[in-house]
Amino acid sequence: MRQNVRIAPSILSADFASLGEEVRRIDAAGADYIHVDVMDGHFVPNITIGPGVVKALRPHTKKTFDCHLMISPVDPFLQDFSDSGADIITAHPEAGAHLHRTIQEIKRLGKKAGVVLNPATHPSAVDYVIGDVDLILVMSVNPGFGGQKFIHSQLDKIRVLRQKIDATGRTIDLEVDGGINFETAPLAIAAGADVLVAGTATFTGGPSQYAANIARLRGQA
Repeated sequence: MRQNVRIAPSILSADFASLGEEVRRIDAAGADYIHVDVMDGHFVPNITIGPGVVKALRPHTKKTFDCHLMISPVDPFLQDFSDSGADIITAHPEAGAHLHRTIQEIKRLGKKAGVVLNPATHPSAVDYVIGDVDLILVMSVNPGFGGQKFIHSQLDKIRVLRQKIDATGRTIDLEVDGGINFETAPLAIAAGADVLVAGTATFTGGPSQYAANIARLRGQA
């Protein structure tokens, strides 16, 4: 079922020297989710933050922590991120041998479970887990770095996934991450997305612009 558009600022683009304050700022500015990009330098060519940082940030907001785990193997870290305060935990099919088992473990931990599709990952990867997931994340860039350009071929994937979700009759977030800005946001929404991850587009201009940036992104609907 299609939901209202929500904005999930990625703290990958925040000021890392003041992350707690930055989380408070985007919360006050109207963020719906706080998107946390976790990279291990192995599954993707960058290293960002771990569960300890998530735990430290948790007291700064009551908003949903949307933790995208770009780590492999992912299963050994699910408990840690659950304990740190993640609300949604998303994993890649390529990050472990048994995606269904990974999703079941996330659910056992009492968290919402998501699956992430890289640009070259076929949408059929969700077919046998769509009955269990709460979120499907389409990467509209190759994961590993912020500030990349939107890959327009992913719009077709978003459309296909929108049909798959609607056919289930379930409420499943369809999230898009990568190159989302004021030009690409309406394209993603028109294709069927209802959660937009926006790092650069949210944090550009500094704290005085966060609320305006988030409102403008949401207004693309």
